Amino acid sequence: MDESLTRERPLLGVERSALGRTWRERLDAAGQGRALAIAQVHGLSDLLARVLAGRGVGAQEAELYLDPSLRRMMPDPYALRDMQRAAERLAAAVESGEKIAIFGDYDVDGAASAALLSEFLTAAGAPHVVRIPDRIFEGYGPNAKAIGELAEAGAKLLVCVDCGTASHAPLAEAAGLGLETIVLDHHQAPEILPQAIVVNPNRQDDLSGLGQLCAAGVVFMALVATNRLLRARGFWTAARPEPDLLLGLDLVALATIADVAPLTGLNRAFVVKGLALMRARGRPGLTALFDVAGADGPPNPYHLGFLIGPRINAGGRIGDAALGARLLALRDAAEARRIAENLDRLNRERRIVEAATLEAAVAQAARDGERAAILVAGETWHPGVVGLVAARLKEKFRRPAFAVAFDAALGTGSGRSVPGIDLGHIVRQAVGAGILAKGGGHAMAAGITLERDKLEAFREFLEASLAEKVAAAGAKEGLAIDAVLTAAGANAALYAALERAGPYGAGNPEPIFAFPAHRLTEVLPVGEGHLRWRAEAGDGASLEGTAFRAMGEPLGEVLRAARGTCVHLVGSLTLDRWNGREKIKLRLIDLAPAERRAFAAA
Repeated sequence: MDESLTRERPLLGVERSALGRTWRERLDAAGQGRALAIAQVHGLSDLLARVLAGRGVGAQEAELYLDPSLRRMMPDPYALRDMQRAAERLAAAVESGEKIAIFGDYDVDGAASAALLSEFLTAAGAPHVVRIPDRIFEGYGPNAKAIGELAEAGAKLLVCVDCGTASHAPLAEAAGLGLETIVLDHHQAPEILPQAIVVNPNRQDDLSGLGQLCAAGVVFMALVATNRLLRARGFWTAARPEPDLLLGLDLVALATIADVAPLTGLNRAFVVKGLALMRARGRPGLTALFDVAGADGPPNPYHLGFLIGPRINAGGRIGDAALGARLLALRDAAEARRIAENLDRLNRERRIVEAATLEAAVAQAARDGERAAILVAGETWHPGVVGLVAARLKEKFRRPAFAVAFDAALGTGSGRSVPGIDLGHIVRQAVGAGILAKGGGHAMAAGITLERDKLEAFREFLEASLAEKVAAAGAKEGLAIDAVLTAAGANAALYAALERAGPYGAGNPEPIFAFPAHRLTEVLPVGEGHLRWRAEAGDGASLEGTAFRAMGEPLGEVLRAARGTCVHLVGSLTLDRWNGREKIKLRLIDLAPAERRAFAAA
């Protein structure tokens, strides 16, 4: 929890907002000192300096933060445990012409990782095949059936990307069939690793300090190491030119954002360079996805996380799991457009399935009452949407949430967490206790497999493990606000200055601003459950924006009831483009009455 949330004086006197939160200044006294130093040393505006200081940036780091240099931030790939072994084995396979099998996860990170490696092998003329498992019939990670088929097809080296770290039995099966295995992954790892060369910054014996990387970031570093070996051995020639690995950073950026990896350090450099590449529209698959999704303006994290990522994931959730990886590696624009349109259709179908499942899940969670963690399950739920449902439940109830889809006696599910609760650790404990058949993940997300008769045991395990942690997190809950503005101050110049500190996302949160005592003049429903609003400051300047998915939720109910009154508004600035015009708006995330009183419990 940000230390600023423990400060005593609520900002604008708001102790309980529409969402039951206390508002605090993000910067404490030390942070304000950092902001002053940044402004003075680098000649930046006070507000931009406050934003940087609020993200832990000091005066010495500000220049590199505003212009992250991959050359300065990229470590030697051999810093990762067993990277040298992996690079040497992959380089040897390329040189000898061995057939290589790429086995990837069915999400965006897995698809991007598989496409990244496939592109490199194509440039090297190395025979290879990509296998993405079917979520329904094969489940997560390498499996004996797929490995057997890859061995029969002549593969000699298996490279698992975004999976494999805990796949002991399948990789032992691979070894028995004569397949050597490299794992390039980032999921939390058990103490005992499978029979493979495992490169994973989250291995317990890895000291690289690169645990924030997504799988595509690990793959990129593996390609840098492998390419370096091949260059030293004279592999690249005029007839077989060395590929420009930097052209794959668009895939690394996509995976980093879609996998909600923290946008700090090396990740931030990857994303900055990757977004710049996307602007050139040089990858047909991504270009087609941007077009079918109707993304406007230069590519940004919102586009990747909420427009592009869900469409790639739709293939793995309710369609052909291999579509995403195939699309990202394509060079044929017409075929890319065809696949992108197919993914767009699948995404629309996914949204319908998700909405029906979410309705049932919310009703079930409400019946279960106040528990430390939400655990819901359904017989007819599609396993491809349980992760999305868990995320929605977490947002709605502000507690860790699991959603499980049962098929006969076995269920597959996903969990999503709140800050301060390491869900991956809890799941591994449940596996160790024999409650879950399988499980793993990250601090904020996890996947599980459990038997039907263990559902209640898992519920009680979550309660016992998380009750104190969730209560402590709730007691500290608050909203950290970067600065106080007026409607007139929310202008294009400010937005442009804030963009210098982006891209924003996990680990580098969007700046949040409070707008005090603005009168709500308009609140109207728009789109699928959103509310559009307009407010005026005392000087007549106006501000408008949207409260997304607020209809029927506490924020939306309070917003509609407050029309015509003075309120304090809190949100993040966005740039709206429509008919060639640009306008600064506010994405509303909370509000409070301007009078010094609290809302009733939401």
